[in-house]
Amino acid sequence: MEELERLKDKIRNAHDLQTVVKMMKTISAANIREYGQAVESLARYNETIEMGLQVLMRNEPETLLMVKPMEETRRLGAVIFGSDQGLAGRFNEQIAAFAIARMKEAGNRERTALAVGERIMPILEEAGQRVEAHFSFSEGHMGLTQVMTDVFLKIEEWREQERIDRIVLFHNHLLSGSSFAPQMVNLFPLDLDWIRGLSEKKWPARSLPTFSMDADQLFSSLVRQYLFFLLYRAFVESIASENASRLLAMQMAEKNIEDHLKELTVQFNRQRQEAISEELLDIVTGFEALTSG
Repeated sequence: MEELERLKDKIRNAHDLQTVVKMMKTISAANIREYGQAVESLARYNETIEMGLQVLMRNEPETLLMVKPMEETRRLGAVIFGSDQGLAGRFNEQIAAFAIARMKEAGNRERTALAVGERIMPILEEAGQRVEAHFSFSEGHMGLTQVMTDVFLKIEEWREQERIDRIVLFHNHLLSGSSFAPQMVNLFPLDLDWIRGLSEKKWPARSLPTFSMDADQLFSSLVRQYLFFLLYRAFVESIASENASRLLAMQMAEKNIEDHLKELTVQFNRQRQEAISEELLDIVTGFEALTSG
């Protein structure tokens, strides 16, 4: 009987764990949809920024001289997006390994990094990459915006005070469903070919809009918006990928729990049958003892 009670407790605990896993699956799937929609909205926002730059370049082509071409860099700054929460499989290990490998390929003599998410920081440091600062993320869009503002201010400090001449972003990018892959995005300096391509792109309407503010000031404002867009998109895609990784981990956990429940149920049924058989045997033995007397 003690064995049966022990198996009952195990089965009950497995069902409780299964309920938690299913709930986490539901939350992860909802987050994937939510942040996927945010990525789509950001794409439309980026189109507006690009149209503003296009108007500026078409009206004031000399503004293009403000963009410095990418040259050999001596100081590299990297923003690496990880997670603050666990149960996400190898999400942090994968992006950390990718970032370190790509930074080594760049061959810069000086490298520094910012970590977004506490769980990726010890992985980077264990691999020998110094982390200058890390930022934690609290749930909700307001928390996300605040973290991105703090990171953006740190990047501005890199550019203006520490003279870091190249800044890149490393984040996981959601492909489809629960599939994602690491990605590197050049944040600074700007891609001169991309800017030139905007100036040569055909305007969708008959008349080209004009502007009244100073061209240099407008260019600086649009560039800041574009850089913030890249930063924000990287963070949103990283969160979507984190939830995809967690969804995959929960799917695997759910399968393991189901397999374990099947084993426990078989053991329980076998133990119960043995207990019933022993009780019947005791009854038969007792009856035979009474009748033989």
